[in-house]
Amino acid sequence: MRRGIRPLLPGHPSSVRTIAGVRMRLVPVLVAILAAGCGTQELQDERAVQGSRSDPPIAVEGGGELASRRVPERCESPREERLGTARVAYAARAKAAVTAFSRPGGPRLRTFGKKNANGVRTVFGVLAAVLDRECRPAWYRVQLPIRPNGATGFVRADRVTLLMVRSRIEVDLSERRIDFFRDGRRVLRASAAIGRDATPTPVGRYYVNQRLLSSDESGPFGPGAIGISAFSPVLTGWAQGGPIAIHGTNNPASIGKAASYGCLRIENRHVARMIYANPEGTPVVIRR
Repeated sequence: MRRGIRPLLPGHPSSVRTIAGVRMRLVPVLVAILAAGCGTQELQDERAVQGSRSDPPIAVEGGGELASRRVPERCESPREERLGTARVAYAARAKAAVTAFSRPGGPRLRTFGKKNANGVRTVFGVLAAVLDRECRPAWYRVQLPIRPNGATGFVRADRVTLLMVRSRIEVDLSERRIDFFRDGRRVLRASAAIGRDATPTPVGRYYVNQRLLSSDESGPFGPGAIGISAFSPVLTGWAQGGPIAIHGTNNPASIGKAASYGCLRIENRHVARMIYANPEGTPVVIRR
């Protein structure tokens, strides 16, 4: 592991391993977000890894800043206030189980556990706050990590912790590249393998919802992956619905080509740095 990384979250429960000051959680299987980006050999390796619990990968959690906001003197209730700029975005981390609604107090869309299917804390990308008469957030309008891609809903503010993130990821499929930003400044431009014509990488606006370090850096995903809230538009029958990720590869010749099942592959030398630099809630924009 890299040395000198600052801690991401306080506390050290027994289920968490802390190496070089970074909070990392052991995950029992390599999550299925990676399956959507594999070639034939990589898919065989993925299935083999899913069947083994002896050497699990490690989830990196946290990294956002606790958010503060200026409170207006008076509010018209309810009032929706947009959150986020080109430099700053917001994430909502679940305190417990969270139900998303189609509108504040409206029909339920889905209930999410405190942790997702991979044992990683549930996080939503925040788009706006709905303020009460005292100008306090009562609800957040959030991006949801479910199908259809781009789904949004409302969650109660008291069920989540609001965090601020200063990173952003932009994907240009026509150029087959990914730009990583910090405080509005580009810190890395990387060539990428993208989805094939039959299994395309979905376009749209998403967010980082989990990050993993691989237990085998020589494997099909290299050092690890950045999971995002998008799903394959065609591989609906895959594990966990065919989610998409940015990850490394043991086939570097595929980078710069339309070669994957929908995920985005970058050079292994960039992966670990970008995993630590792009916490949950980081916006991900994928364009053609």
